Amino acid sequence: MKHKREYEIAWQGLKPGVHKFQYEVNDQFIETFEADADFKDLDAQVNLSFDKQNSFFLLHFDIDGSATVACDRCGDDYKLRLWDEFDLLIKLTGEDAGEIAEDADVVYVPRSETVIDISKWVYEFVLLSIPLQRLHPDKADGSPGCNPEALKLLDQLSERDETIKKDIWKGLEALKEDKKVKRKSK
Repeated sequence: MKHKREYEIAWQGLKPGVHKFQYEVNDQFIETFEADADFKDLDAQVNLSFDKQNSFFLLHFDIDGSATVACDRCGDDYKLRLWDEFDLLIKLTGEDAGEIAEDADVVYVPRSETVIDISKWVYEFVLLSIPLQRLHPDKADGSPGCNPEALKLLDQLSERDETIKKDIWKGLEALKEDKKVKRKSK
């Protein structure tokens, strides 16, 4: 990974207290982890607050930026604003850090490690700041910001689906009526 050194923090040389780091994240950074991301034109700034204590580090990631994504409703691209915050606790352990089970918000690092590589966490937190459902924001008047032609086509398809569903129930209702008539005639 060509960005490796930039995302390494030599924690042993830092004094106890809060230290600030700033990272610019773009498409090239994401490509070092995955080749085909479902967004483009990523321009994000990650502000890291690294609080060094004697036996642990508290990391606070603040993400702000934008990415171009496809709208899930109409399929058109739009610029999505990214903003999120994440906290991570790193605990220092003896030499056998591999035996301790990690959980979602706590990472165990042996005291013998002199450097912490945060690139994986920056990557994960940037991805988590992109919502799963991506829809154009509504316009000022409250109407959808999606492509009007696509919305019109979706409405037509929805009406057609409703008609098909009604036709299915009509056939079942006819069977039900036939059954009632047969019961009455017996």
